[in-house]
Amino acid sequence: MTNATARKFGYPQTKVAETEHWLVLVRPQQPTYGALVLVCKEEAAAFSDLSPAAFADMKQAVDGIEALLRHTVAYERINYLMLMMVDPDVHFHILPRYEGAREYAGRSFVDAGWPGPPALASHVALSEEEAAALAADLSARWRS
Repeated sequence: MTNATARKFGYPQTKVAETEHWLVLVRPQQPTYGALVLVCKEEAAAFSDLSPAAFADMKQAVDGIEALLRHTVAYERINYLMLMMVDPDVHFHILPRYEGAREYAGRSFVDAGWPGPPALASHVALSEEEAAALAADLSARWRS
């Protein structure tokens, strides 16, 4: 069964990729273009609760994420935020960071926090349909 955190971020419609232990999802609120959520499929409410296999498998997920976003977004930096204040399952918010704006589907995505900390409150809110379309586009570019 999929955990509540994955469902909150729109799983399965927002799924970009999946490894044995991780789901890569589009973040419906996009503080930067290509913002993702990496959600562990294990029942774990603390980072230290992850199995050794999940830690090892995270490497495959991160390699795929960075290759995808490097090619698609042309980020200058990438931020991994493990906030877990509202959603208790182990997950990371992944924000490609860049100066200026990126364009997608007729919309402009500005990194409002550049070059400082990410500005999560400043975001493009995708509809369910837009998030699913972005997930499909990114999934088609995923290299496993």
